[in-house]
Amino acid sequence: MPVTSSLTDDDYRRLLDFRDGLRRFQRWSEDRAKAAGLTPAQHQLLLAVRGHGGAPSIRDAADHLLLRHHSVVELVDRAVDGGLVERIDDDADQRVIRLQLTPEGTRRIELLAAAHLEELSRLRPRFESLWSDLPPAP
Repeated sequence: MPVTSSLTDDDYRRLLDFRDGLRRFQRWSEDRAKAAGLTPAQHQLLLAVRGHGGAPSIRDAADHLLLRHHSVVELVDRAVDGGLVERIDDDADQRVIRLQLTPEGTRRIELLAAAHLEELSRLRPRFESLWSDLPPAP
């Protein structure tokens, strides 16, 4: 990690504003998930399944969630018990388990996704200003 003394007070303020914005959005998201009767982890799982573009494997879900395979298996077990997702066999490889949303899982993620997109639209001006004058990536 390069150490530089050319960082300004505005650079630190920008980084703080970005971290604050991410944390506030995360807290808001967790509160919405709880209000919908989901844990934040279940919400993320439903989003990983719906947003993957096809039935993801448990490995795919682990990659999206930045979790270990066995942790996702436990999360999936609870989501299956809760009627949110179901396991399906992979047609090409019977060792692979894929995930799909149940109608109830679909209903809940649709409600949450709509609210999240509204919130992102509301936050857009604040976030855009954070990187509007950043130098291009090397």
